[in-house]
Amino acid sequence: MGAFHGPRDWGRLLTAMLTPFSSDGSLNTKEAARVATWLVETQKNDGIVVNGTTGESPTLSEEEKLQCLELTLEAVGDRAAVVFGAGTYNTAESVHMARQGERLGAHGIMAVNPYYNRPGQEGLFAHFRAIAEATSLPVMLYNIQPRSSINLETPTLLKLIEDCPNIVAVKEASGNMGQIADVCAMAPAGFRVYSGDDVLTLPVLSVGGHGLVSVAAHVIGAELAGVIKGFFNNDPIRAAQEFQRVLPVVRALFSAPSPVPVKYALSTKGFACEDVRLPLVKLSPEQKAVVDKAMNQIAKAVAQV
Repeated sequence: MGAFHGPRDWGRLLTAMLTPFSSDGSLNTKEAARVATWLVETQKNDGIVVNGTTGESPTLSEEEKLQCLELTLEAVGDRAAVVFGAGTYNTAESVHMARQGERLGAHGIMAVNPYYNRPGQEGLFAHFRAIAEATSLPVMLYNIQPRSSINLETPTLLKLIEDCPNIVAVKEASGNMGQIADVCAMAPAGFRVYSGDDVLTLPVLSVGGHGLVSVAAHVIGAELAGVIKGFFNNDPIRAAQEFQRVLPVVRALFSAPSPVPVKYALSTKGFACEDVRLPLVKLSPEQKAVVDKAMNQIAKAVAQV
C-alpha cells in the first residue's frame, strides 16, 4: 500500500471515515484529526473518504462537512488520498459541495445515489453529470441501492463514463455481484471498481475490482490491506484465509445500524468517538458484547501469528 501520488491514484484501500462527536453533540475536530492519522499510519489505508455514510453525513451541516475535509487534509493530505463526499439528494447542493471540496483541496469527489426522491435512470444520469461537470476533480460514483432505494444500472454508468471523462471510479454497494462483474468487464481500461461492502471484498476483486472502500478498516485496516495485497500478489488462497480470519469482526461491525458498531469498536482503542447523532443511538450492552467478542477473537488471532 503506497502513498498518494496524484489526483487519480487513490490506492486500493480507503476508509469511509467516521465523524467523532463530543458528548454535547458537537463536532470533535481534535479527535477527527486523530482518527484520520490512525487510519493512515496504523491501519495502512491509502486514502480516506470524508463525509460518507459512515461519517453520518445526513446529520452534518455544510460547515461541519467542510471542516471535516479541511482537518483531514491537514492531518494526512500529503500522505494519503482524501476524497470528499459531496453528494446528496439535491443536485444543486451536490454541485455546490463538489465545488467547495475542490476549492479546499480535496483529491477527489464522491457522489452517492440521490436517496429518498428516487429518480429514474434519466434523472440519475443528469444528476451525476451535473456534479461531474461542476468540478475538474476525479469523481467516484457511489451506488448503494439498499440505502437509496435506486440502482445505478450498468448502461447508465457506462454512458456517464463516456460522457464525463472525470468519472473514474464507482463504489459498488448494490450487493449485486452479477452487476458488479458486468461493470468490471464492460467499463473502459483504467476505470476502477471499488467494493463498498467489506464482506464482498474478495468476490469483487475476483471479478476485476480494484479495491475496497471500507468501514471495518477503522479497526482491521492493516489486516484488510494484507488481504488485498495477497490477492494482487497472486496468492488468492492465502488472501481468502486471512479474510476468513477477520470475517467475524466484519460481521460484528454490521450487527447493528452502521456506523454505530464501528464507532464503539474504535472507542475501545482509546478514541473518543462512540457518540452518534439521532436518529442513531448507541449500542446496548448486549450489542456491545457482540462487538467485544469479535474484537477479542481477532486480537488473539493476531497475537498468535
